[in-house]
Amino acid sequence: MSQYLLSVHYVEGEAPPSDDVMQQMFADVDTLNQKMQAEGIWVFAGGLETPDTATVVREAGGEIVTTDGPFAEAKEHLGGFWVIAVPDLDAALDWARQATVACRGPVEVRPFQDEPEG
Repeated sequence: MSQYLLSVHYVEGEAPPSDDVMQQMFADVDTLNQKMQAEGIWVFAGGLETPDTATVVREAGGEIVTTDGPFAEAKEHLGGFWVIAVPDLDAALDWARQATVACRGPVEVRPFQDEPEG
């Protein structure tokens, strides 16, 4: 089994969904989470707070520096994710199709690197 990251993207500037739509999204994502767990492909998942809550930590010239805000200055940010273990990319894409419908946002699919043997 390979592990894949299904990342949901938060698009800055888009009107937020109504409360009713948001509640339905939560219910749909919960249903998808339960389905993933029942299928045995669930590894981990979580939703993230908005990008303005981020803190970036980096080393610069031997000093540790922290700054407010997201690392990337962009219009799209990571909003949440699933880590799943499935046989191949086609299976990961099938789950991503379900995820984009459930969360009503774009979902990027990326494989994890293989662990080095040794």
